Amino acid sequence: MIGVFDSGIGGLTVVRRIFELLPDRRVVYFGDTARLPYGTKSPETVTAYAIQDAQFLLERGARLIVVACNSASAVALDALAARFDVPILGVIEPAVEAAARVSKAGEIGVIGTRATVTSGIYQRLMARLRPEAHVRAHATPLLVSLVEEDWMAQPETASIVRRYLEPLCGDGIDTLILACTHYPLLAGVIAAAAGPAVTLVDPSLETVLALKALLDRDPALAASLERGGGGQFYVSDITPHFRTISSQFLGRDVGELRKVSLE
Repeated sequence: MIGVFDSGIGGLTVVRRIFELLPDRRVVYFGDTARLPYGTKSPETVTAYAIQDAQFLLERGARLIVVACNSASAVALDALAARFDVPILGVIEPAVEAAARVSKAGEIGVIGTRATVTSGIYQRLMARLRPEAHVRAHATPLLVSLVEEDWMAQPETASIVRRYLEPLCGDGIDTLILACTHYPLLAGVIAAAAGPAVTLVDPSLETVLALKALLDRDPALAASLERGGGGQFYVSDITPHFRTISSQFLGRDVGELRKVSLE
């Protein structure tokens, strides 16, 4: 199976793309909802949690791991790769590659959690791919809570998005990376605030396109993955409205949710 983990339910946007682009592949998902958000925690804590998350998925049959969390992708990929002998994919590098490709002027904005933004990883990766590009990263932590409270259509959310984007759009960005797996659910609101001159990059889509390319290049790995579609979904805590909001992330009924503890 394809193992996918996130600090919460935002990673279901990645699973949704897997179901769309690789419909015959089975997924095992873990959302660490009892310990979210990862974006406010230290790199050491995020790395420790990521190792536990990946170990859990491997024990349940995963043969590769997708780190569907920008905060964990920013600080924990090297530690995961050193510890586990399976392919490890993050959500950051595919998004950076897409932004480098589609940006005409090389003026690129990034919005994400504080941990993602302060890591500087988007700037470092972009400097390798397109050294002349300018990357401006801005922390937008309120957006995660607004999505999880199902406030995507509220006027207050549109106002907060506009306020967050003012400095980036004022600097003339032409491309904006949605550097949090929650943010695709706000893509319409973000696009309206950013304006038609700004191209949005969705890391969940770009990550699954990278995953598909990996499987095309590695037939042995592809053959080792369980087929049949669908998946298993685990979380470390279930809140009262969890099923409703998780179904919105996944784009369909999430089915059985199993609560587990990694402590």
